[in-house]
Amino acid sequence: MPPTAGPSGTDRAVTGLYAADMQPSDPSSPPGSERPGPAADPARRTLLTERIARRLEHDIRSGEIAVGTKLPSERELAAQFGSSRNVVREVLRRLEAQHLIEVAPGRGSFVREQSSGQARGYDALYRAGRPTVRQLIEARIPLEVEMVRLATGRATEEDLAAMRSARDALEATADVVVKAQADMDFHDAIAVASRNPVLRIMLSSISGMMFEMMLRSNSDPSIGEPGVPHHPEILEAVEARDVDLACARMREHLLLGLRTYGADLDLRVDTMARNHIETLLGQAEGHRDGNRTGT
Repeated sequence: MPPTAGPSGTDRAVTGLYAADMQPSDPSSPPGSERPGPAADPARRTLLTERIARRLEHDIRSGEIAVGTKLPSERELAAQFGSSRNVVREVLRRLEAQHLIEVAPGRGSFVREQSSGQARGYDALYRAGRPTVRQLIEARIPLEVEMVRLATGRATEEDLAAMRSARDALEATADVVVKAQADMDFHDAIAVASRNPVLRIMLSSISGMMFEMMLRSNSDPSIGEPGVPHHPEILEAVEARDVDLACARMREHLLLGLRTYGADLDLRVDTMARNHIETLLGQAEGHRDGNRTGT
């Protein structure tokens, strides 16, 4: 049973947190509706979902939104974040799946109390240390080079099929969020193939930050730097059972970030991801406005 919400002032307090996130409304569209044209495309919706979910998750985990607080309604959240109610509904489903909120039919969504185990989760511990992009890359290099070394000698045909599937999914989409998930799936498939559960748990513990980094990597043209090995080349070495080549290609693949991230290297991972999502949304808005005016 969710805690009983306080008076309507509680909702107003939460609403106030996101006043700066409100987007200019289109007078021709009702509140919380998806604006017509390219703005309604799936890529923009996934970026909006990512932005809103990360903001609410951060505020719940940090205690800025207290346990027992009733979140604003779907319509209010949609208006505050300049999104559709469908996007907000997806965000709430995600938060509920993470056990951060409890949805009470007819009453609303309430922030849940986190168990001590959840509060001590590795991701929370890492984020408390405010790791930078550079530090994440430095940690990934020894971890993932060792994973691919073991995977090259131990991968089954089923493991190789999982790697191929992730590689194909990444290459088949232009949606940056879908690309980032496929990227994560590829690296996880290598972890599984290493047959070392400790290494896979270690990778899983930083997967949230890796996903944030991959959002940027998969929308950055410089990631295609000539001669740098990516997933196809790493997979090719694993398939050939060439341990030295697989390790060298994974290492070079991960080092690319140190050369291409520029000033973002020394930003906190979550700050970098938030800034980049805002940049991508701004680009999507500019493209939409250009299409609407015929330019």
